[in-house]
Amino acid sequence: MKKVLAFDFGASSGRAIIGSFDGEKITLKEVHRFTNDPVDLGGTLYWDVLRLFYEIKQGIVKAKIAGGFDSIGIDTWGVDFGLIDKNGRLLENPVHYRDKRTSGLVEESFKSVPRQKMYDITGIQFMELNTLFQLISLKKQRPEMLERADKMLFMPDLFAYFLTGKMCSEYSIASTSQLIDINTRSWSKELLDAFGIKESLFAPLTEPGTQLGNLSKEICEECGVESVPVISVCGHDTQSAITAVPCESGDFAFLSSGTWSLMGSELDEPLINNASAQYEFTNEGGYGGKIRLLRNIMGLWLEQESRRQYKREGKDYSFNQLSEMAMAAKPLQSLIDPDDPSFVAPGDMPRRICDFCEKTGQHVPQDPGEVVRCIFESLALRYRMTVERLDMLRQRPSRAIHIVGGGTKEAPLCQMAADACGIPVYAGPVEATAIGNLAVQAIAAGELSGLWQAREMIRRSFAVQTYEPCASRSMWDEAYGRFCKLLQQKTV
Repeated sequence: MKKVLAFDFGASSGRAIIGSFDGEKITLKEVHRFTNDPVDLGGTLYWDVLRLFYEIKQGIVKAKIAGGFDSIGIDTWGVDFGLIDKNGRLLENPVHYRDKRTSGLVEESFKSVPRQKMYDITGIQFMELNTLFQLISLKKQRPEMLERADKMLFMPDLFAYFLTGKMCSEYSIASTSQLIDINTRSWSKELLDAFGIKESLFAPLTEPGTQLGNLSKEICEECGVESVPVISVCGHDTQSAITAVPCESGDFAFLSSGTWSLMGSELDEPLINNASAQYEFTNEGGYGGKIRLLRNIMGLWLEQESRRQYKREGKDYSFNQLSEMAMAAKPLQSLIDPDDPSFVAPGDMPRRICDFCEKTGQHVPQDPGEVVRCIFESLALRYRMTVERLDMLRQRPSRAIHIVGGGTKEAPLCQMAADACGIPVYAGPVEATAIGNLAVQAIAAGELSGLWQAREMIRRSFAVQTYEPCASRSMWDEAYGRFCKLLQQKTV
């Protein structure tokens, strides 16, 4: 059987998984799991990239012990990057997208390129964390860093460079940057010139499924393995997850649920118009030239950061305990806008949620159960709004929602999504990101003929949980009306 090794990095953890293909099914074997802990140093929030690369090498060693592998693929979160000097050395640890260095730069950037023009070029939702605004912050605050930099590599490309010595910019991860012309599918010279960013900073773009190179001699000697190919899979974890959606046709709505919720659909061409700009939909690249029309939603970061705060207070709740307390709380008492800027940074999330509810004249959550219930129900209502807008943009209704990723473990949220949206939810597989990574490696090796055979095999290999709408429709309709008014109040 063909065996391939996937490294899947999320915003809070990473894992190394061996995938085996027997022609009928995919089997997974997790060989290594580790936390991904950002480090605040001197007022800047960094990724601990050297430790993460150490974990990659540990995963390679453990995968060898577990039976070996024939190739490697890496996927990570989007937008962040490392800078490499002319001698091929990393200049500093990559800065975390939640760092405050980009505050206010989105609006400021429109003085150089108007909002609508920038959206027409990139088709990307405006978020302060996007790569473009990180580079603008460097130009303003630390121009010497860009002067010393010879190349910029996104996180999966950076790790692949450490393994092989080869540099590239895989297309799906590059498309998150707000630096790609979505129509020509190349670096936007117009934007680079407008912001004084040298074009030579960027490595050549490669399509998902391209063999980047082989493990270097040094890595092979250190880990005690034979040299194998490193494949540029869909480097953006969301795109890897969507590759693994076990759908039977091309017309589906997806929700990649984890620290972020990314909700949308798969298209053949970009969809860019006034409505997509108004509703903040983004066009990102996927496998086989596909475009993922989606919207970024804050996601389970709200629950994760709340749990961290409770732990700091000496209350070490598990996620299951928080879910049980949430389901015991009274429904639909308090609602928040999950995407409010006050929820972006790490810190006391329960306090911020309570403050939001107090300022908007709602019931203020009194305990962890009420806080988490507020999070789940607000996310479900945001999903409903996003599906309605997606259907309007595509001019056809979504018959169901495919939820993939770690968020499928939150059964209460999956059920609330079905209830709020009024359509079935199909949840699974949990390890969709790693599975999509493995599938692209298998296609590159000729083990699978293409995307649809991969999805067919995924359907046969992994269980999917179905959630039918079952709660009172009128109750959710009333709550949705309150939710819409809440968002309107914020824009006045």
